[in-house]
Amino acid sequence: MRNLWAPLALAAILAGCSAKQDAQKIADAAKKPEPLAVQTAAAETRHVDKGISVIGSLSPDESVNLSAEVAGRVTAIHADFGQRVHKGQVLAEINPQEYQIAVERSQAALAQALARVGLTRDQEHTPPESTPAMRQAQAQMDDAKFKFESAAKLVQSGDISQERYTELEKAYRARQAGFDMLRDDMRSQWAQVDSLRAELRLAQKRLGDTQVRAPFDGAVTQKMVSVGQYMKENTPILMLVKADPLRLRAEIPETASADVHVGSTLSFTTDAIPDAEFNAIVRELNPSLDVKSRVLEAEGRLTKSDARLRPGLFVQVHLTTRHSMEVVVVPRQAIYTVAGLQKVFLIRENKVVEVRVPPGLEVNGFVEVPSDVVRPGDRIAISNLPALVNSAEVRVQNAKAS
Repeated sequence: MRNLWAPLALAAILAGCSAKQDAQKIADAAKKPEPLAVQTAAAETRHVDKGISVIGSLSPDESVNLSAEVAGRVTAIHADFGQRVHKGQVLAEINPQEYQIAVERSQAALAQALARVGLTRDQEHTPPESTPAMRQAQAQMDDAKFKFESAAKLVQSGDISQERYTELEKAYRARQAGFDMLRDDMRSQWAQVDSLRAELRLAQKRLGDTQVRAPFDGAVTQKMVSVGQYMKENTPILMLVKADPLRLRAEIPETASADVHVGSTLSFTTDAIPDAEFNAIVRELNPSLDVKSRVLEAEGRLTKSDARLRPGLFVQVHLTTRHSMEVVVVPRQAIYTVAGLQKVFLIRENKVVEVRVPPGLEVNGFVEVPSDVVRPGDRIAISNLPALVNSAEVRVQNAKAS
């Protein structure tokens, strides 16, 4: 009987201990949690330049597809991808044989036409006063005129008959008409000389077009044909760009379109060259906004050349719209970003006040916040931000003055 009661007594003792432990746990849980320690900084006012940031791109000052104005087989290409060329340099050549023959044929036709009016190639720009045929006709006309004038005196005295006088008059008139015809023919021949001279200049131009020259200093970005290839007229051969000075193209939102004008300074950065800022001066503005996107296209020229910048780069462009504007700022570490939203945590009477803020201007480690939700002097949490929630109690530790 004694052995039966011993286990029952032990079970009762253990049950009592367990109940005491559960009660202790409940009491511990009911205790108020220790406030989270945070560090704070004060919001302050600063004078900054307000502006907008947009995406832009760099483009070359000039860009052209070089082609030949004449058809033919390519005999030489003197430039390739990436090479720099100078204005007037011969970059490609077309077989000139056919065009050289055309020049020689035009020269021969011009010389023949000049010979018909009694001139040489050295006299091709001097209109003739007469031709050999005209001079012969002039002499015959002068002789017929002398005979006619003499007959006019003799017919009055009766020394010659009226019929003879009439014959001499008709002969003179015929010689005069023949001379006039030759003079008109000389004018027609000289007009033909002018036409042949123009044809010669055209043939010489087409011969010169067999050499494709660089229209400006630049660099070759693409080679599109090879030696031996037959090309039709105006087939692209090389692409040439002029990368100095570079042009900056940017699209300005409608809300800031009134703040940009010719002469405005655009600053820009690019991920290709970290920690570097460049400037451009606006030279041209589109006279109207795009009807779909409602943006104003602006184009500027870089104020200083930089070999690191290349056409085609995307850049981040900043346009200053207002100078020395007073704004409220907080330290960058006070901004908490989650799910695309930005927040700051104000500490008022040791409690957290959660405030959403839009993206703002960042200058020297401080970020602009709306002055209607954050006032100068407000204490802003700068530590343990992920653990903070609205209305939570905190303990300010090592408060920092901005």
